[in-house]
Amino acid sequence: MNQRITQVFLAAVTVLLAVHLLRGPMPGARAGDSTEAPAVLRARMFELVNAEGKTRASLKIEPEGEAVFRLFDAKGTIRVKVGAAENGSGIFLLNDETEPGVQILSKNTGTSVALSEKGKEKRVLRP
Repeated sequence: MNQRITQVFLAAVTVLLAVHLLRGPMPGARAGDSTEAPAVLRARMFELVNAEGKTRASLKIEPEGEAVFRLFDAKGTIRVKVGAAENGSGIFLLNDETEPGVQILSKNTGTSVALSEKGKEKRVLRP
């Protein structure tokens, strides 16, 4: 499953790079001109969608202020979540039941890595 998540993530990055490269120069830009691409791209939310328009990845700021990157499977279920908030950050790799299989947290209250598997005891590593 981790290999599948990695494949989806790499595919998303590849598509984003391809879209950027295929977009071509900005109107009025000349070859070699430093204005070919904007220095900063600003938005409130980014979504990567498949050919049917279904969201497969999103990057947004939640109402509470947390920046969150999510990767979705073909059915629209969240499989990967990366978040950054004032009190720390976290990475979650979710299983087929959307329960965290791997959870990495680094917060002002402490740091931990947790591994979970259905039918087995959860293992937590703390410094």
